Amino acid sequence: MAAPLVCTRFSDNYELKEELGKGAFSVVRKCIQKHTGLEFAAKIINTKKLSARDFQKLEREARICRKLQHPNIVRLHDSIQEELFHYLVFDLVTGGELFEDIVAREFYSEADASHCIQQILESVNHCHTNGVVHRDLKPENLLLASKVKGAAVKLADFGLAIEVQGEQQAWFGFAGTPGYLSPEVLKKEPYGKPVDIWACGVILYILLVGYPPFWDEDQHRLYAQIKAGAYDYPSPEWDTVTPDAKNLINQMLTVNPAKRVTASDALKHPWICYREKVASAVHRQETVDCLKKFNARRKLKGAILTTMLATRNFSRSGRSIVTNKKGDGSQVKESTESNTTLEDDDVREDKKGTVDRSSTVIAKDAEGNVSTPPPSPALSSSSVGSVLGCFKSSSSTSFGSKTNNKLSIIVAANPQNFLTQARKQEIVKITEQLIESINNADFEGYTKICDPHMTAFEPEALGNLLEGMEFHKFYFDHESVLTVLGKNRGINTTVLNPTVHLLGDDAACIAYIILVQYIDKQGVPRSHQYEETRVWHRRDNKWQNVHSHRSASVASTNSAFSPSAINK
Repeated sequence: MAAPLVCTRFSDNYELKEELGKGAFSVVRKCIQKHTGLEFAAKIINTKKLSARDFQKLEREARICRKLQHPNIVRLHDSIQEELFHYLVFDLVTGGELFEDIVAREFYSEADASHCIQQILESVNHCHTNGVVHRDLKPENLLLASKVKGAAVKLADFGLAIEVQGEQQAWFGFAGTPGYLSPEVLKKEPYGKPVDIWACGVILYILLVGYPPFWDEDQHRLYAQIKAGAYDYPSPEWDTVTPDAKNLINQMLTVNPAKRVTASDALKHPWICYREKVASAVHRQETVDCLKKFNARRKLKGAILTTMLATRNFSRSGRSIVTNKKGDGSQVKESTESNTTLEDDDVREDKKGTVDRSSTVIAKDAEGNVSTPPPSPALSSSSVGSVLGCFKSSSSTSFGSKTNNKLSIIVAANPQNFLTQARKQEIVKITEQLIESINNADFEGYTKICDPHMTAFEPEALGNLLEGMEFHKFYFDHESVLTVLGKNRGINTTVLNPTVHLLGDDAACIAYIILVQYIDKQGVPRSHQYEETRVWHRRDNKWQNVHSHRSASVASTNSAFSPSAINK
């Protein structure tokens, strides 16, 4: 493709279309290049929420993506910086995840797995040749170019990628997703390109039997397995896999990174070079069945964790949510898919010498304390139930005969408690979205979340019950906090002590305290708080706010809370 046109504004060259995905600080939207009519995907980052360090990471990602041009890598076509937003224009990849495509196929063999890993290794080899280590190879980042049969596998998401010189080995920080982390990262030893090959070995293992080589509900035991390279090939599922395939896995899952096969050498392995003669062409139905369950399980976990894009700013006490806060931008890996991966460039053990790794996501704060925000599923209870049913009905075949005992899934062990917590966190999430729409003066987004006939008690109504959206529209048009402050002053809104009460399967009530912090026109920092209660009702599998009750504010400074007071 020709070099992108030089333009000062994104809108000069592109026309935005529908939303494809959304994260905490960015949104991915389809766009059309005006002078060619070609379709792309635009990742739009809200830069006003990013710190200087976040900007450096954003620039690193763009710099890395610009120099990677390969048919098996999602290509960056344009990078445009504006005052409030940074636009990264990528290939529009429409085929979905590779792993999801495999389970939809009518036929899948060892030879097909060989072709898949070959394309993945081609992309990794291109990265390594250009001095780039991806650091987050996993199923969620393996996409297909289109829905067409035989579409190319595309490696995506270079948010955690780093640049290295030659075969440089150094400590670049603790980053990645637990099941795909290499022993050297877990041991906090210098690492480099071999970490990607280890992840490829894990992916290839899954491609062949549908379950991972390392697994344990306890992260300490999981990491002990990985550091020891403790995996095997249990019967009967591995009995039908050729020795050459196992040999390649062994070379990839070599604990010593110096002895681990390189991407270029792996591509020369007979199981890949001569797959027509070496790899089995027999359909692997049991692999497809196990992979379906593997996909369902990671999607469930991902659905729970994906809301950390917005809620990972829970305080260490786990009792407050920052809903409009700067910073932390690039620590969150944006993705339209399920998993969320965090990185930390300076990880230290906590004072007790142990690390709680009960979450799928790895992160530590500046003091070295583990950050494990409570899960907040952005999924309906019916979705949870359907996935739970999948596990309960497949307890004897979930992930292979030898690993069944290690896979007594927490969710299935106590589904009622899980569903209760899932529903409560779902209410917290949707409430947070509503408050964010208020902060952003987004009346359209607000109306999508609220019932058109919602009732409300507002201090401004002097005790009268309000019904409908007229008052709310007036508030947004004339007295919205963001309307008053957004143009020239910052505002920080924090939700404190959210408490959810479930009222059956389709109704809930949430109570919380809103803390508003801002700088007034004289440059004086001020803060106010007020109590709020909201009643939610789910119709057609969609939550809507049907009633709200806001108290008069309690001022932490000398001013009473109201938009007019803030504007003084």
